[in-house]
Amino acid sequence: MRVGLISDTHGLLRPEALDFIDGSDHIVHGGDIGSPEILERLAAIAPLTVVRGNNDTAPWAQAIPETARVDFGQVTLFAIHDLKLLAIDPRAAGVRIVVSGHSHRPACVERDGVLYVNPGSAGRRRFTLPIAAAELFIEGDAVRARLVTLIP
Repeated sequence: MRVGLISDTHGLLRPEALDFIDGSDHIVHGGDIGSPEILERLAAIAPLTVVRGNNDTAPWAQAIPETARVDFGQVTLFAIHDLKLLAIDPRAAGVRIVVSGHSHRPACVERDGVLYVNPGSAGRRRFTLPIAAAELFIEGDAVRARLVTLIP
């Protein structure tokens, strides 16, 4: 299974991001979406799990949860926009993957059996950070993540 990870679009869904996400079996958006049209376009590609970011304050975004938990067979993923607000112990909660956004910095690190992935920002550039996204490959209980720079 391929899970496309995208975050911090801030109302801009670049063609490079759409090309990268295309073919995903599931998509997770880590917040700071920017407009409901972003979600419509992503949901047309694959089932979508989304969390609300700190900039998603418009009325259309109020129904979007701040956190989401989704099971992919034997693997549980937990999504939250700002990792600093994580209020659970992922390992104790049976979570294998935590997906976040907020910092616009692509990152992938495994700690205590939990894979933490921030796909970076696929939308508007912040400072000199790359435009990026990520993907997860899940097979049984095995998980592999890959960060991809869409625009250096």
